[in-house]
Amino acid sequence: MSTADLNQLRTFVVLYELRSLTATADQLHVTQPTVSYTLSRLRRHFEDDLFRREGHVMVPTARATQLFGPLHEALKQIDATVGGSDAFDPGSFSGQLSLGLTSIGEQTFLPPIMAALESEAATAHLRVERLDADQVEEELVRGAVDVAITVSVMSTPRLWRTPVRTVEYVALSSAAAPLPPTAPDMFADRRFVQVSTRGGHVFPLQALVEHDLAHQVALTVEEYATVPAVLVATDLVVMLPRHVAEVFCGWFPALRIAELPWPGHSSPVALYTRWEAGLSPIQHWFRSLVHSAVTSDEYREALGDQPA
Repeated sequence: MSTADLNQLRTFVVLYELRSLTATADQLHVTQPTVSYTLSRLRRHFEDDLFRREGHVMVPTARATQLFGPLHEALKQIDATVGGSDAFDPGSFSGQLSLGLTSIGEQTFLPPIMAALESEAATAHLRVERLDADQVEEELVRGAVDVAITVSVMSTPRLWRTPVRTVEYVALSSAAAPLPPTAPDMFADRRFVQVSTRGGHVFPLQALVEHDLAHQVALTVEEYATVPAVLVATDLVVMLPRHVAEVFCGWFPALRIAELPWPGHSSPVALYTRWEAGLSPIQHWFRSLVHSAVTSDEYREALGDQPA
């Protein structure tokens, strides 16, 4: 394929990342028929379907997956060479950035991140993607998400990782129905809210099972967002990270935090991106901004000290 066809290769890389003809056309500022025509030419050149439509998603073939890494890196090197080495100016970037967060990540980390973007006079459009612990690695690798924050541990050579906050679990309930002093039997006759583990917070469910409390679950929900209001209106109890409980208490002063009668720590919240070689200047800048905005004092170290 000649140098004149670099735009076709760029279309392939963007389509692989976004899995959508429409989204690819929008990002490349061309029409959807143009993307479809380019894909047909790529299919003839590589003698492979490259992408197969499944519902509204363009799913890559094995050949496309094989091609993506080398082509992505080649285009990145070309862009870096052509673009020069000038320092990145966040005020000059008006494109889109993607941040992967759980529902409680949105509630606890999004406010300081947005404040940091505002202080930098950044004009980027930030899109928050709901983080699924089972899918976030692939989303980061293919570029659908620029930065992700999760308690899930992804020990993979494909990702860069640094911890940003210790996770200590506590119990939260209404002040109108307070828990007794911390003791092994403090949850006797109390009912629980159980929240989905999709975001990576598996400790509460494990604790309920391990301490024979699972039969006391009265409500199971997908997200933490409505839990504070439910607690205020009932005698239910939830186990959740301390830093989240403190945010909820700020919103709902009628809530009370109680210490657990057993050790309540899990792996720390960590920030994930692709490795250095796979990041653009804007992604480098964005990662640094997010790291500074959400990292607790105990983890304020030089960025990069904790690779995956």
